[in-house]
Amino acid sequence: MDHSGRSRRLQEALPENNLDLLLVTHLPNVRYLCGFTGSAGALLVSDRGATFFTDGRYMAQARAEVSGARILIARKAPFLAAAESLAGSRTGRVGKQVLGVEGESMPAAVRDRMAALLRPKFKLRSAPPLVERARMVKDADEIGCIRRAVEVGAGLFRMARKKIRPGTKEVEVAGTMEYAARCAGAEGMSFSTIIASGQRSAVVHGRASNAMIPDRGFVVCDFGVILAGYCSDRTRTVHVGRPARAARQMYEAVLDAQQAAIAAVRPGVTAGEVDGAARRVLRKWKLARYFTHSTGHGLGLEIHEAPRLAAAQRQRLEPGMVITIEPGAYIPGKWGVRIEDVVVVTPSGCEVLAPRDKELIVI
Repeated sequence: MDHSGRSRRLQEALPENNLDLLLVTHLPNVRYLCGFTGSAGALLVSDRGATFFTDGRYMAQARAEVSGARILIARKAPFLAAAESLAGSRTGRVGKQVLGVEGESMPAAVRDRMAALLRPKFKLRSAPPLVERARMVKDADEIGCIRRAVEVGAGLFRMARKKIRPGTKEVEVAGTMEYAARCAGAEGMSFSTIIASGQRSAVVHGRASNAMIPDRGFVVCDFGVILAGYCSDRTRTVHVGRPARAARQMYEAVLDAQQAAIAAVRPGVTAGEVDGAARRVLRKWKLARYFTHSTGHGLGLEIHEAPRLAAAQRQRLEPGMVITIEPGAYIPGKWGVRIEDVVVVTPSGCEVLAPRDKELIVI
């Protein structure tokens, strides 16, 4: 990964955003910029370069992982170490310097403590999401990591199909998939595995429970793995027992909506336009009111990243963006269907990662 290049581009973006320095404390952003994978770290970026702060627990790990930054080991929280380092420094400038902080991930108490330490030399300001914007467009190494994670995740569905049977608990299916993920080299799951059967298939985030899979009905399987720090995300819906005509129509409607949204993905199109493509199809099937979430989201080091594919979202897609396309329809107390794939935006359109078979599977 080009950590030095990422850090350099961030340095260049500071003046145009009226910042002298930026303190990066959101750990996925820290990892993106310097490679550190531990649970305690902060990266201070200025026109002079980058300095990484952590504590003694991570001395060896930081020296092995961090690139493109000077490493300082402290006996206190990294944000405090960074603040005290700044407070004791000589800025050589007249007036206050502006220190940007990641307001959305920094607790108010932490910000107040930092502000007190840094008076009167520095003024704290919530910075725009500079790192998150950079993370939206993946480089070739990142796309390679996501591609491998998607491939491993796709293999888990084959395990689920063998395990899904009437009378089996949802958690048993999830456990089988998660064990297989570890055996395949996954660092963990991207999120709590969703196995939602029968009436629970209408619960959008129906995490695997002790409910038993019924003799007949949909089973929504939503799952993902983390490989080399990067997430995958995939949803397939199967039907146990012979599906009624209405169930088949529901599935076909969601599949049509997903294919329409994928067909709409190309550079220059807005995230809202992709979302609209899926909703127009479901509107024709008279299911639009049962589609209760966005059509997709970016993913990478985190399972949910920018851009968000939802109504009125004006972010234009660019080559290198990696997004999910996951329309669904959920009728409370009856059933639900969701189909999801990971898509890479290419210069001429998009590429759907992993196997594309999506015909309704009947178990």
